Amino acid sequence: MGCPVSVIMHTVHVDLAERSYPVYIGRDLFSDPQLLRQHVRGREVAIVSNVTVAPLYVPRLRAALGDGGRVTEIILPDGEQHKTLASFEHILERLLADRHSRSTTLIAVGGGVVGDITGFAAACYQRGVEFIQVPTTLLAQVDSSVGGKTAVNHALGKNMIGAFHQPRAVFIDTNSLHTLPARELSAGLAEVIKYGLICDADFYAWLLEAMPRLLGRDDSALAEAIERSCALKAQVVAADEREGGVRAILNLGHTFGHAIETAQGYGSWLHGEAVAVGMLLALRLSVARGWIAEDEVSRLAALLREARLPLDIPAGMTPAMFIDLMGRDKKVVDGRMRLVLLREIGDACIVDDVTGEELEGLLGAAQARAASPC
Repeated sequence: MGCPVSVIMHTVHVDLAERSYPVYIGRDLFSDPQLLRQHVRGREVAIVSNVTVAPLYVPRLRAALGDGGRVTEIILPDGEQHKTLASFEHILERLLADRHSRSTTLIAVGGGVVGDITGFAAACYQRGVEFIQVPTTLLAQVDSSVGGKTAVNHALGKNMIGAFHQPRAVFIDTNSLHTLPARELSAGLAEVIKYGLICDADFYAWLLEAMPRLLGRDDSALAEAIERSCALKAQVVAADEREGGVRAILNLGHTFGHAIETAQGYGSWLHGEAVAVGMLLALRLSVARGWIAEDEVSRLAALLREARLPLDIPAGMTPAMFIDLMGRDKKVVDGRMRLVLLREIGDACIVDDVTGEELEGLLGAAQARAASPC
């Protein structure tokens, strides 16, 4: 029986002048030697993955790379709790021990944790080497694999230590989503929904109708959602690579969500789950400012519920805990907390004038809803 034939369904280009790169979306891309090799310049490769993903995809990638070069496999533990400086250091130690040069290419195979750590290692090793993203979760495919943000977590804050380092290419194989746990599929859908909310009302309307097909892992629906999400992110990143302005709209719900992840312990809540709750809080604050109608909150809540995502903050999280953790977020500038709100669906804005009273009222009401038995 021959090897599967790859099918490229969409290609998105991230336009960053000399740092531009393609995002391929299709089926069986992991097994296509021609496609992969054109983005590996040297003869040295280090594949970074984790113990869960590696057995599924690393052998196929090694076969696609062929026998013409040297390949190091670096397998990390699985989970957000391992997105640490220790894991980052382990990658660097392996690269040094195997004498990888400046011409090496790192290939990240896994979810956002693997992609972020590998990209950060690539940014730092010998002052910067090339890397390729092979995201295997929906969340990584539509979010962390595109845009060049790389980082590790710290006990005092998520993604606080990192660098901007763009990949050479991104390979999104929709087949990987058929083995993805249902909870992780839902977490990825939170980020997909985000794109519609911040900059594409038509896409948001499409998601309201397409959610059953996405949950049913329909290949064409998933490819469409991934392509539209990546295209929207590519436009924002091209306009503001290092988040000096408009790129911050991609953080809708994230400041609230990062506070949840930090308070609960990394890995207890999935990133997309925390972002889902954060987006609802952002919409409630937008309603309080008179920018959007109350029924938009109800509509988003219904969509998140259909996507099997949480709607309430964790029990026991007080407004004071939220405000303390949000105040340490990397999006705080000159002591002013920046939040992303909506003027209307598809039109996000960045504000830095949210008062302590506004936050206490918003989070106090959220705490009361979480404590309610109904």
